[in-house]
Amino acid sequence: MLNPAASSQSHLTETQQLTRTAGGLAARKIWLPKLLYSCLPYFYIASGVSAFLATLYISEWFWVLPHYLLFSAVCIHLGILVFRRRQNSSKSDSGS
Repeated sequence: MLNPAASSQSHLTETQQLTRTAGGLAARKIWLPKLLYSCLPYFYIASGVSAFLATLYISEWFWVLPHYLLFSAVCIHLGILVFRRRQNSSKSDSGS
């Protein structure tokens, strides 16, 4: 038996619709060109190293110094993580 409440559609508010659309957009897979896809870990590592080297030129302890160091650490770790995952996936693909 169908309940009359179950057959009626619920209308979402604008905020709920925007949240549902944004969640779907964030979960979508992104297609990147092959060159950009292969250069991505090197870009992360280069930006992390450059941010770390930029901290050497800050003459005083500003509020930006911890942010530079944190950004550089995150970029370097992300670049190494992406690089290692690509190496592991390419080894498992060639081994099969």
